[in-house]
Amino acid sequence: MFRLWIKQWKDNRLLTDLTFEKEVIDTRTHLIMDGLKWACYEFDLSVPIWLDSNIREFKRNAKTRFSQDNFIEEIPFDYLEIEILDEG
Repeated sequence: MFRLWIKQWKDNRLLTDLTFEKEVIDTRTHLIMDGLKWACYEFDLSVPIWLDSNIREFKRNAKTRFSQDNFIEEIPFDYLEIEILDEG
């Protein structure tokens, strides 16, 4: 079971979070993108743009943050954080 934790943070406080779970039947990249798209739909956000710094951080830590620079419209929080909990 693949599990991705998606969190919205503001002023160092967790505003809201979701956990995306799916059977491992696809590539890791597809699972991550599916989870991020699902969470953005649930949060009513556009999907953030992956910058090189996000890719490097995610490869290193299985975790990254998307700030205002990653979104086209204004966001009502400081950053969106994704983290892999389980790759099953």
